[in-house]
Amino acid sequence: MSECTNQARHRAARRPSTPLTELANAASEQMGTVGRRTAVVAASSGLMVSMIAVPSYATDRSDTPALAAVDTAALTASARAVLNTSPVVASPAEAVFTVDAPVIVAEKPAPPPEPEPEPVRTRSTARTAERAATTATTQAPASNPIPQSVSGNAVLEIAARYVGVPYVSGGSTPDGFDCSGFTSYVYAQLGISLPRTSSAQRNAGTVVSRADAQPGDLIWSPGHIGIYAGGNQMIDAPRPGKTVQFRNIWQSSPTFIRIG
Repeated sequence: MSECTNQARHRAARRPSTPLTELANAASEQMGTVGRRTAVVAASSGLMVSMIAVPSYATDRSDTPALAAVDTAALTASARAVLNTSPVVASPAEAVFTVDAPVIVAEKPAPPPEPEPEPVRTRSTARTAERAATTATTQAPASNPIPQSVSGNAVLEIAARYVGVPYVSGGSTPDGFDCSGFTSYVYAQLGISLPRTSSAQRNAGTVVSRADAQPGDLIWSPGHIGIYAGGNQMIDAPRPGKTVQFRNIWQSSPTFIRIG
């Protein structure tokens, strides 16, 4: 019995077909239609395929109209002619530009009107004498009449003008007197200067007795001084709250002083 040996035939191994290979085959088949500049790029990982189609330039360009020729020489000549006829503007190398700026002067506000000055009180000797005389006639109390000895006595006539002027400590004007301020002011009207204090006036003249005293002499006691008016009267600036007045001598043993 003969043996027949048949070797089995195997189908040749084929490349496995995948969706990616099928897509690549389809693209290859269509390359003739799309054109020679179509590119198929397949990512080796099989995740992206990009196809770029560019129109073919193999077509005939005989139908494209040609551009008109441009005469550049003529244009250049025309531009040069315009430049040659234009005015030439020249500027010096060191040009100085000035601007006349208007001067602005701010007006100062008008100052406020000054207040009217207070009236200045001037005191003349005549006016003072007139005021004192009026005071002596209007303010002298009826119970304190001016004694007869005043008439013809220069010192007492001046002193009587200031009857009613208030006592002011340290005062030596008709606005107010103290005792020594009153006597020094009266004698000053006659041109006789007396010391300012009563103690100094005590030694300003000659001491006389009461029997020899005359109207117009000074009458002094410790701490006080006045003018003797004759009889038992004197005129003085007594104390705070009182006014210049004629009154009776109140000292028990005063000193009489003659001036001049």
